[in-house]
Amino acid sequence: MRLRLPEERPTEPPTGYKIAHPMLFQDGTRAGFTGVSLGGALPYGVLADASCVYGLRHRAPSRRCDCGFHCVHDRTTAEALLCTAEHRTAVLLEVTVLGRYIRFERGFRYARQRVRTATVGPCVCGTAAAALADAGWGRPGWRALAPSCAGCLRGRTSVSLAGFARLAAEGLRVVAGKGVSVGTTDPVPADDLGVPELAAEAALLQARLDWFQAQLARLGEHGPGGGERQG
Repeated sequence: MRLRLPEERPTEPPTGYKIAHPMLFQDGTRAGFTGVSLGGALPYGVLADASCVYGLRHRAPSRRCDCGFHCVHDRTTAEALLCTAEHRTAVLLEVTVLGRYIRFERGFRYARQRVRTATVGPCVCGTAAAALADAGWGRPGWRALAPSCAGCLRGRTSVSLAGFARLAAEGLRVVAGKGVSVGTTDPVPADDLGVPELAAEAALLQARLDWFQAQLARLGEHGPGGGERQG
């Protein structure tokens, strides 16, 4: 006789937590995430369906496979994963578990998800992040992003936290490490922005201006033709 696990029919979709790397499409028109382990080669959007990473034709999640989205029940458990060296630049996601799922002791493996909130940690220098900047690696067609303060951008491809939320769409909120919400689904009218949002945008613009001024000063030292000016 084969034992079957009990079926659950919750009145509301379960909530889970996971970590992922924020991603920016090569032309800058879309944003999403990629996982840190199984399936990490396949970036996904805010609202996404899982498929078998091994190319098998069964529906995810299958009991005889380890495919499907993964998350844990407890936020603290997910946050602990951010302490490891390879995950320091990842972000914490709060997700809604949709569709078929399999419950485990620590979390779910499931068919469909909606990312509700992405919490961005500090820059590598320890300062609160004002943007997500090119992390120096990626997937075909996608650039991986990492938290960055205004002072550490240094001309890298970047997007503000509010800009990332707009590109990702589907109701995503992007939250800075201290819990200040700086993202909404649609472009935010200037009149609706608060002090933290305006300060982050101003810092990002100032950092880019400082970088351009430094480049102009460097070029000026070499003269208009590229050669070094003689005194």
